[in-house]
Amino acid sequence: MQHRIIVLGAGYAGAIAAGRLAKRLRREDVTITVVNAEPDFVERVRMHQLATGQSLKPRPLAEMFAGTGVELRVAKVTGVDVDHRTVAVVDANGAGTLGYDTLVYALGSAWNSQDVPGSAEHAYEIAGRSGALRLRERLARLDAGQTVVVVGGGLTGLEAATEIAEARPDLDVALAARGGLGDWLAPKGRGHLRKVLARLGVTVYEHATVTGVGAGRVTTAGGEVIPAVVTVWTAGFAVHPVTRGTSLEVTGTGQIVVDGTMRSVSHPDVYAVGDAAHAYGAGNKPLRMSCASGVPMAWQAADSITARLTGGKLPNAPLRYFNQCISLGRKEGLIQYVTADDRAVPAALTGRLAAVYKELVCQGAAWGVAHPMLGLPTRRRRVAPEGVTTGPAAGEPA
Repeated sequence: MQHRIIVLGAGYAGAIAAGRLAKRLRREDVTITVVNAEPDFVERVRMHQLATGQSLKPRPLAEMFAGTGVELRVAKVTGVDVDHRTVAVVDANGAGTLGYDTLVYALGSAWNSQDVPGSAEHAYEIAGRSGALRLRERLARLDAGQTVVVVGGGLTGLEAATEIAEARPDLDVALAARGGLGDWLAPKGRGHLRKVLARLGVTVYEHATVTGVGAGRVTTAGGEVIPAVVTVWTAGFAVHPVTRGTSLEVTGTGQIVVDGTMRSVSHPDVYAVGDAAHAYGAGNKPLRMSCASGVPMAWQAADSITARLTGGKLPNAPLRYFNQCISLGRKEGLIQYVTADDRAVPAALTGRLAAVYKELVCQGAAWGVAHPMLGLPTRRRRVAPEGVTTGPAAGEPA
C-alpha cells in the first residue's frame, strides 16, 4: 500500500515541504496531498506591496505542482484528529474526511489582535491576501492629509509604514512601536532606519503601547490619543486555532512542540513547520515566526520524513539565521546581519543595494516554491517495506 502523506497549508513552508518530498520519494510508494484554502500561492512577504496598490504575479498552485505527483485539494481544514489520523475539510462539494499516515502541519498564522479593545472592529491587517486587499481598497479612498497609523514596530510594521508613506506621500503616516524604534538592530541599522523614516515623513511614536483602537484614533497606555483615520495592525501573529482542539502537545500560543527533525514530540506521525511549529535553533532559542525560519524547517521535515520512510540517515543540520531583510519602500532597504541565534552584529547593508538584496531574497523564495522539482538529486528513494514514521530510523536512537 502507498504511504499517505498529507500537507496542510501551501504557504512557503508547506509548499516547499510537499515539493521536496515529491522529489525524494517514489510515486509508486507514496501519495502526497496538499490541502490549502486558496487555489493560489500567496507571497505573504509582499502583502504590504499589495495593500499599496501594486500588482503581484499570479501563482496558481495547480500549475506549480503540475507533473510533480502532488495532488492539490482546495479546501478549508476544520479539524484534525491525530489519534485516528484523519483531517476534516470543507470544500465546494461540502464536508469530507482525509486519512493519512504522515501529516505535515503547515497552516501558518494570521494576525493577532492581542485582545486590544477595538482592534478587531476598527483595525486593518496585512497578514493575508484578503486583509491586504481590504486595506488596499480603504487606502485608495483616503484624501490627502488623512492619517494612517501602523501599530507595531517589528519587521512587518516597518515595511508597511514605509511602503504606505512612499506610495502615498500625500498621507500623514505614523508608526506606533511598543519599544524603541529598531531597538534590536545594531547602531548602523537603527541610524539608517531613522533616516529613511524621517525622509519619508513618517511620525514615530516610541514606547507607545496601544491599548485601544477606535473610529479615527488609537490610544496608548500613557493616555496619548493619536489620530488615525486608518489603523493598520501589525502587532504580532496568532497560529491557526485547529491545534487547540487536538491532543497534540502545543505551547500556550497553540504552536506544535517539535523536536530537531520537526516531528511532534507527542505524535510521531505528525510534523509541523513554519509559524505553526515551536522549534529551537542555534543557542537553544525558539525560532521566530518568519519565512526565514519556515523554509529551512520545511527542508528539515521533508528530509526527516524521507529518512524515516527509507531507512536513511536523519538530517542533523542546525537551523540558524544569517540576516534580517527589511524593505523600506521600493528604493530603500536594510539588511541587518545577525549571529546564528538571531542577534544583531555591527555589520549592515543599507540603501538601494539593500533594497535589491531584499527583492532577490523574495524572488528566490517564490522561485523555490514555484519550482519544487528543481535543485535536488533526481533519483528518488524507495520506501522500505517496513518504513513507518512511528519508529526510529536507521542510526536513530530508539
